[in-house]
Amino acid sequence: MPTLFELSDIHFAYPGRPPALAGASLTVTAGERLALTGANGAGKSTLLQIMVGLLTPSAGHVVAFDQPRRREADFHEVRRRAGLVFQDPDDQLFCPTVAEDVAFGPLNLGMDRAAAEHRVRETLDQLGLSTFRDRITHQLSGGEKRLVSLAAVLAMKPDVLLLDEPSNGLDEPTTEHLVTILDNLPQTLILVSHDPHFRTRLATRTLTLTHGQLTPTPNRPRRGSHEQRGAAPLNPAGEAGGLPRPHHESKP
Repeated sequence: MPTLFELSDIHFAYPGRPPALAGASLTVTAGERLALTGANGAGKSTLLQIMVGLLTPSAGHVVAFDQPRRREADFHEVRRRAGLVFQDPDDQLFCPTVAEDVAFGPLNLGMDRAAAEHRVRETLDQLGLSTFRDRITHQLSGGEKRLVSLAAVLAMKPDVLLLDEPSNGLDEPTTEHLVTILDNLPQTLILVSHDPHFRTRLATRTLTLTHGQLTPTPNRPRRGSHEQRGAAPLNPAGEAGGLPRPHHESKP
């Protein structure tokens, strides 16, 4: 399988703080589902942001989609092909309605309005969120916002999906709904998660970030998830198949 990302000897430190990354290296191949784990503050979110050019390492090399990436301009293509779902959905959702948030990416990529509206319908249907189209984004629960932020990224049809703590703050029914969605996606997945059950459901490989470096972690046998293709719809109250509404997550 082709290599999509290759990071070599990556170093990064925030001002006045110990190094977050100190020689981290990894390779991501097409079709795999890679989980990154480690303690709070270990540098996992930092690593995802370096992969898409939102942060610049102080040393090391980033190769993405067969090209070395050094300058901001080098990452424009990367961000078209690799979609990052942030840990806090409020960092990603800023339009008045769900439909506008989901349409923002396709429109920004040059899609015309009619095609973007079709993409919105297609993506919301795919995630079981068709009833969310005209809802006010800032009135959604934390769990609902997480699903909408995923829809906003998927609407751009990325080759790679990077997910930063996607199940954080979700109740069990909503987590199951999210697992169903992710397990049926064709994209390569790179996910950061503290939840071992969530990782076991999805990941084919796990790396642990410790002292700024990545080491392989043995995977538990992967549990089978839902057999159906596609996700059960959420109703306007945020319920999946009549299950309880997800609670609001706390801000990190």
